[in-house]
Amino acid sequence: MDKKIFEIKENKALAKNGIYRMILSGDGSDLKRPGQFVNIKVGSNFLRRPISVADHYDDSITIIYKVVGKGTLEMSMLQPGDELDILTGLGNGFDTSLSGKDPILIGGGVGVPPLYGLCKELVKEGKQVSTVLGFNTEDDVFYEDEFRKLGAKVIVATADGSKGEKGFVTDIVKDMSYSYFYTCGPEPMFRALKDIVKTKGQYSFESRMGCGFGACMGCSMETKSGYKRICREGPVLESEEIIWEG
Repeated sequence: MDKKIFEIKENKALAKNGIYRMILSGDGSDLKRPGQFVNIKVGSNFLRRPISVADHYDDSITIIYKVVGKGTLEMSMLQPGDELDILTGLGNGFDTSLSGKDPILIGGGVGVPPLYGLCKELVKEGKQVSTVLGFNTEDDVFYEDEFRKLGAKVIVATADGSKGEKGFVTDIVKDMSYSYFYTCGPEPMFRALKDIVKTKGQYSFESRMGCGFGACMGCSMETKSGYKRICREGPVLESEEIIWEG
């Protein structure tokens, strides 16, 4: 983890329902795996905002975020040339060595962004990647074409049927074959997936974080190997170590 200053190169809306992409120029070399995140200081807000990284290079990072509160609203109003104080290289990220030859990536809403960097890495490794991207409506859909440009098979599902397949990601995944799965999204989606997935896999958890680097213990989660901090030993956990309650 390191604190760095990044300059905004782009900050624009991707979808009608408050989804933005921000491209930042700065030292992204701390990011070693897809699925890691950054923690951003926004204005005078006390707590930083943890945001997953969609893509990165040694001299830039790309994040995708949704306006859901004061901090992200302030982020959406920033302009190219503005600077941000960012903690980088946070979290463990996805392990691509377990993917097998034809993994599936399952994203729900704002859980989609970290899967883009993962897809890019898996395709580079020669894997045949399928992605199932779930949204509420057509107005929420983003990055469908970007995944296709990487060479992945892409299926979009919307709850209201306004774009792609009507229904939820589980309706699509239950009939698919794959060697391994990776997923990021809301926990209700995870609970539905756990009953229908056919292989082992990795879940990237979205969690409220205080510090974002393991000091406050506020995002601890009990696993079969003891308590783990989502911001430090996570956000990615392997399916075999998760304790599903209820």
